[in-house]
Amino acid sequence: MPRSFWWLWTSTLINKLGAFVVTFLALYLTTDRGYSASYAGLVASLFGLGSAIAAIAAGVLTDRIGRRPTLVAAQLGTALFTAVLGFADGQVAIAAVAFLVGFCNNATRPATSAIIADIVPAEDRVRAYSLNYWAINIGFGLSAAAAGLIATHGYLTLFLLDAFSTLVCAVVIFVRIPETKPDAAAVRADQPAVGLGTVFRDSRFMAVVALNLLLALVAQQGSTTLAVDMGRAGITSTQYGLVIGLNGLLIVVLQIPLTRWMEGRNRTALLVASALFIGWGFGLTALAGSSAWFYAFTVAVWTIGEILNTPTLMGLVAELSPTHARGRYQGVYSLSWSLASFLGPAVGGVLLERAGGAVMWGSCAVCGTVAAAGYVLLGRRQGAVAAAAPARRTPVGTTVVEVGPPAAVPVKAAARPVVGTAAADS
Repeated sequence: MPRSFWWLWTSTLINKLGAFVVTFLALYLTTDRGYSASYAGLVASLFGLGSAIAAIAAGVLTDRIGRRPTLVAAQLGTALFTAVLGFADGQVAIAAVAFLVGFCNNATRPATSAIIADIVPAEDRVRAYSLNYWAINIGFGLSAAAAGLIATHGYLTLFLLDAFSTLVCAVVIFVRIPETKPDAAAVRADQPAVGLGTVFRDSRFMAVVALNLLLALVAQQGSTTLAVDMGRAGITSTQYGLVIGLNGLLIVVLQIPLTRWMEGRNRTALLVASALFIGWGFGLTALAGSSAWFYAFTVAVWTIGEILNTPTLMGLVAELSPTHARGRYQGVYSLSWSLASFLGPAVGGVLLERAGGAVMWGSCAVCGTVAAAGYVLLGRRQGAVAAAAPARRTPVGTTVVEVGPPAAVPVKAAARPVVGTAAADS
């Protein structure tokens, strides 16, 4: 991996090691400030709304002003508003600042993903995204464990430490990571301009985004609806913490070996398997009853799906993104996660409350199955394109990529990447 990638990886780890506020925001509002659960839900929704708007705005800025300026500005904004949130008083003020924290926090995602796509060779991108995802989960796991102890000394300490770690992250990026945005002079004259309208009209890419939104809605239930369901089943808060903590533990332990296993394997098959693991992993929750061990088993199943899905799909998104429009494409992809965080808890809560656990978790299994079928159709469509024009070069500025049989071209030696494998993304 290029040295600049490891600096970016280090900055991500530092940032997530201090990411205390998002995890404990609802608890802070209800226990420390005495606000209602409905108000805490409103603040969480505003945080998600800010994230959704940032996905589009930051994607455009990443392409226009550059990756590094967008990323540094987003980190500085996150640090500032996180600190302000610790001192904010009153429902309106807290809600407004939470929206700004959500906006700045998510504005980092399109720029980070674009930098990785810019600096990492095509055949190594899945591994790079996997390593970055690994850093996120290491940092999140350790910060969640430490935050509970730090909070005993006052929640303001959490806010200030979170702001400080984000500030350190911004400094590392500014000092160590060069601008990777393609030089405008190097962009070919016949390369068409890409606006947001172009991205939303890209049918294959938007199909990928829609399928990811479907799975993201399911994945959101792990941090919201699952807790409610386990509480109803008589699972204690300590047992819930151990069960849900298994998710982060398995990602830290299995991410690297599974990534090595994924190299060179058919990407469509990996995406189909990941969708089924995620959907049916949550679907099996309907059979858990009051067994904490069975809940832990379901978490293990959908965590494996998460490990298979995230780096593979991010590699695909990088492949579908024209070089000069990676920010916009990554922003729209990030929008699917933001919308899921905004809609998922509400939809899951309504289903669980009005239809019961069997319908709720059965719906997750259906969503996973539909997503798997969607990935199969996308794979067949790409195969048809390959059969019709096996040697055609990619038109500049489009997302139709050249395809060859996975076994015909060695990944490392190929002059052009093989779209059918998880390790080859351009």
